Amino acid sequence: MTAWRTPVSVARTAFHASSCQPTLRFETPATSGVNREVPGQTVQATACPNAPRRNEMKQKILLALSATLVLAALGTTPAVRADVKAGDVITASNLEQAEEMLSPGLKWIVRRGMKVTVVDPKPITLPKAYLAATEQYSSQVKLAPDKLSKENWVAGQPFPNLDPNDPDLAVKIMFNYEARWGETDDLDTSNFDADTGAIGREGEGMSVEKHFVIDHFKRMYFTGRLVLDPKPAYEPNKDEVRYKESLHPLIEPFDLKGTGFTYYRYLDPQRHDDSWLYLPQLRRVRRLSSAQRSDALFGQDTDVDSYGGYAGSVAWMEWKFLGEKEILAAMHAEHWPVKYGTGNGDFAFDDVWEKRKVYVVEGKSKLPQYAYSKRVIFVDKEAWVIPYSDIYDTAGELWKVWVNLYRTAKAPFDGAPPEGRYADMMPFLPSIFMVDIQLDHATRAALPSHRFAREVGWNFNKGEESGTVEDFFSIAELVAAGR
Repeated sequence: MTAWRTPVSVARTAFHASSCQPTLRFETPATSGVNREVPGQTVQATACPNAPRRNEMKQKILLALSATLVLAALGTTPAVRADVKAGDVITASNLEQAEEMLSPGLKWIVRRGMKVTVVDPKPITLPKAYLAATEQYSSQVKLAPDKLSKENWVAGQPFPNLDPNDPDLAVKIMFNYEARWGETDDLDTSNFDADTGAIGREGEGMSVEKHFVIDHFKRMYFTGRLVLDPKPAYEPNKDEVRYKESLHPLIEPFDLKGTGFTYYRYLDPQRHDDSWLYLPQLRRVRRLSSAQRSDALFGQDTDVDSYGGYAGSVAWMEWKFLGEKEILAAMHAEHWPVKYGTGNGDFAFDDVWEKRKVYVVEGKSKLPQYAYSKRVIFVDKEAWVIPYSDIYDTAGELWKVWVNLYRTAKAPFDGAPPEGRYADMMPFLPSIFMVDIQLDHATRAALPSHRFAREVGWNFNKGEESGTVEDFFSIAELVAAGR
């Protein structure tokens, strides 16, 4: 039997003229199985006191009416600017209402069953210590001559005052994204799970092929620290890293139990990550190249470089600024743990979405043998996180989409215990999913798992309290935890 799929073509971007920067408009090319966008005709009639101009106006109106009748006869209507309001629910049946506010990847996802419930947007404020560090240090920060790193950065946001005409705007946006405001010191996420399988159709749910349970995902920063001593830099930093990160051990499935990986991101942009994958079945540690970070692991659709929307080094990509746009994004989740959709939309979360202003940035890899030709990344202008990103194969076809569900708040859920509450907003992430459009396949994750519904699951800047210490990121610990 041939797998069912929707043909996908390269998504084109169009820009409207602006006095300062381009405004991005999404266009979906006409392909078999995909709705066409029909360009509308706009006729502007200007009232004037003299008869010749009135006659000219009448002629234009008649022409416009004739064109409208022709389009109606063809079963089409002139394009109307899409917009949504609080209370709207966007599904495949009324997708055109939000056409301008969803990327090509998101539109495909809605057609496949995801529901987008629209609410009023809420403001997001960054932590006081982060804002203070930005004010104190940002004036001294500049791009290195090769634009692969930033110089004189200590902590906070490196480039708060962006110029839309700056030729280096795209790379500065990505350095702002990389300079985290939530986990400035460290992050510990625990007891989460994931499912991977074929997306359902005709009302049926996804066919789960593998279920994963992961013990811990941890990251520890050695620079830009704002909460725990030592700060703003962790000393000694003998490995000269920006951070160390590890996901281990896997608890399920049984055939992968004990598996995990650890990697180091170095301060030197010319030095590639060191990445180690431990496979207990083979009793060996395997070294991964930077290009392999884009490979899907363990039968999932996700790859390490796509975590969070983009987890690779800023230096690994050629960045291009595509414009600014207002999109729909899930930034204030109402459900904890995640609530999944129903029927063939169960591969995605079912929560609230809001209008958000974003920068749109394109990244093309400099690494040989990298799996993707480019990423189109949407960076929230206020929260500096990535709501979602569209990812393209080496032929330029839309291939995968990474989608984040954020809960930007001072606690993960109402009534959270004291250890889960913070003085400032934190970027909790109760769910992510990634779809492979070409294979009609998806991986979804609940952070935390429904098995641990009332657990916080997220620890920001807790250090020793959450067990996020340097020894956790050693190869010896990776092997010991997997046995």
